[in-house]
Amino acid sequence: GMCFGVREALRRAHDAAASGPVTILGQLVHNPVVSQHLATLGVQEGRLEDHASAATAHVMITAHGASDRDRSAWKAAGHRVTDTTCPLVHRAHQALALLVARGCQPVVIGQRGHVEVRGLTGDFPNAIVVESEADFPALPPATSYGVVSQTTQPITRVRGIVEAMRAHCAGAEVIFKDTVCQPTKDRQQSLDELCARCDTIVVIGGRHSNNTRQLSETARARGLTVWQVETAADLEAVWFCGSREVGITAGTSTLDETVRDVVLRLRQIGAE
Repeated sequence: GMCFGVREALRRAHDAAASGPVTILGQLVHNPVVSQHLATLGVQEGRLEDHASAATAHVMITAHGASDRDRSAWKAAGHRVTDTTCPLVHRAHQALALLVARGCQPVVIGQRGHVEVRGLTGDFPNAIVVESEADFPALPPATSYGVVSQTTQPITRVRGIVEAMRAHCAGAEVIFKDTVCQPTKDRQQSLDELCARCDTIVVIGGRHSNNTRQLSETARARGLTVWQVETAADLEAVWFCGSREVGITAGTSTLDETVRDVVLRLRQIGAE
């Protein structure tokens, strides 16, 4: 279920909603159940890039973070800004800034267009986003590259890209700072253990959540049957005909009660 960064962001959103009108600049986390819950509290949703999208004086930066440029722009426009950026995303921003200060060409391994990646690159217009080795030709010539990762990327995949980049950029220094968050690493390790004993995996989380999708892709790559759901209502009993043992995992923005509901429904299916 939820990591500590998401729990803290949700707590602060609750506190903000209790104190008056507030607009979250995007989805607090990529989970529609959370978005629906916040809407019941009167929380509005705006767009980080559009100052006209916030009808309230109080705005919130999401757990995915934002560039310093965007954060300052909202303050300059007269808004009170509450920042719920996950501390581990902040750590990735700091790592990239230090690499740039050393004179490195900034490189971010991650999903192009994802809000966290946009935040990481927002203060460094020359930063290059790398999703795979296919992006290497876009790397500008440099004597040193400073590489960080989106916090929810699988660490084995990130390390593979870094090693391939070192081979591709022979003669240049490639400095890698591991910014994949520990909750993501823990989930991937636990998923590996599940895959070793199960034939079917249920992944619970938002369809637009990067870390949830990565869990699904990892299990599929291991040859297992994988079903990704947002709520227990998505489950179909027919999916599990012939399944011997079902493993359950969840993305870092999935509510505890959603996990409990899915577990309960799966036990009902198993007893039918």
